[in-house]
Amino acid sequence: MERKLSASGRAASGDGYCALGSAAGGAQHRGGQAAAEPGELIQRALDFKSQGAQCYKDKKFREAIGKYHRALLELKGLLLLLAHGEQGDRDPSSSASATSAAHPDKLTEEQRQLVETIECDCYNSLAACLLQAELVNYERVKEYCLKVLKKEGENFKALYRSGVAFYHLGDYNKALYYLKEARSRQPSDTNVIRYIQLTEMKLSRCSQREKEAL
Repeated sequence: MERKLSASGRAASGDGYCALGSAAGGAQHRGGQAAAEPGELIQRALDFKSQGAQCYKDKKFREAIGKYHRALLELKGLLLLLAHGEQGDRDPSSSASATSAAHPDKLTEEQRQLVETIECDCYNSLAACLLQAELVNYERVKEYCLKVLKKEGENFKALYRSGVAFYHLGDYNKALYYLKEARSRQPSDTNVIRYIQLTEMKLSRCSQREKEAL
């Protein structure tokens, strides 16, 4: 399910799928004539996000991954644009009028929260797409989920997918930690319960082998 977002509004509840344009293209209009406003770049992110969501629903996972990566590049372009504006503000040789004309306004608190939500949704959605592959890159799934958890430490799907990734990477202690964290959020989720059982079986076997080796 996709989170409903707007360039000026906050996210509603649900799981989002994100996608955006290139950082270079996002920071400037074609031809490099005028810098885009932050709100415009955020809206591009939301547009690509919707395209990624549709690709995911249509089971076009490779195309969806491309959309989500473009989303993150668009956000990177936004950060570069804002950093450039801050640098110009610190430059004493720039006049006040030139600075205000060349650099967009800083993000409002609402926009900042929206950008963070889009970023987390993109990484969560990328992990979801990767888990649909025949040969899953669990290292990349882990990487994306941990990025989400740095900002949304109680995100159920990121906790669960982190546990799945660590399980398949053979790190059963970390797998059990994240899976139990996920279960504390949704105790009746059957997928979480199943992976906890599998992980505990692996840990039991490892412990038994260690005892036999002594």
